[in-house]
Amino acid sequence: MESDLKNSFLLIGNIASFSIRFFREIFKPGFEFREFIRQCFVVGYKSLPLVTITGFIMGLVLTIQSRPAMSKFGAESWIPSMVSLSLIREIAPVITALICAGRISSGMGAELGSMKVTEQIDAMEVAAINPYRYLVITRTMATTFMIPILVFYADLIGIMGGFVGISMHSGGSIQHYFSAVFDSLEYEDVLPATIKTFFFGFFIGIIGCYEGFNAFGGTESVGKAANSAVVSASLSIFIIDMIAVQLTDLFF
Repeated sequence: MESDLKNSFLLIGNIASFSIRFFREIFKPGFEFREFIRQCFVVGYKSLPLVTITGFIMGLVLTIQSRPAMSKFGAESWIPSMVSLSLIREIAPVITALICAGRISSGMGAELGSMKVTEQIDAMEVAAINPYRYLVITRTMATTFMIPILVFYADLIGIMGGFVGISMHSGGSIQHYFSAVFDSLEYEDVLPATIKTFFFGFFIGIIGCYEGFNAFGGTESVGKAANSAVVSASLSIFIIDMIAVQLTDLFF
């Protein structure tokens, strides 16, 4: 127990040190813009099918599951408001970030871990290329910028899924549905949810890169790096969300 606690604090410290190096390196000249664009494509565009399916199912299931309880109180007209607020404030950001942690963070951990154990990263240093700037900064920046966009997309798809769920039982026009959705949304609902997605994206990228960058041994360590990246990134998402909820409750 004591050893596990010690290892946990050691991991947190190492990730913090790795993150501090990110902020030192990012302001130096020579940003790898082309690699950044490529990583945005890998992180964002290639995640769209999974995010689309997940977002639609979230909105559809939430609507169908909440309808019986709402109808008992004669509050079916509140379903669009309830679905949109639930998706935008909590469900879509967290679920989308967890999906991306499973797909993106593990991929980064495996990719960089493979480069580490095959000494490709060492070869980059010998060739006077800064592997941290080329590999870590570009990937972390890509996840930081693309995760909020994916969450916003998941919000829209989830709201559309909610409309389909309502149409399956009671019908109604799409204009009336979206009017009810946007009437219920306020500035305080959107801003905190948007801000925390940038933190989700940063930690998904930095943890995936950290685990891959610190892989050692043979090819077995590649799988361990990918697994550790998913676990650590998913846990960080829950911790960030808990902190964000507390701050939102204090300031909004």
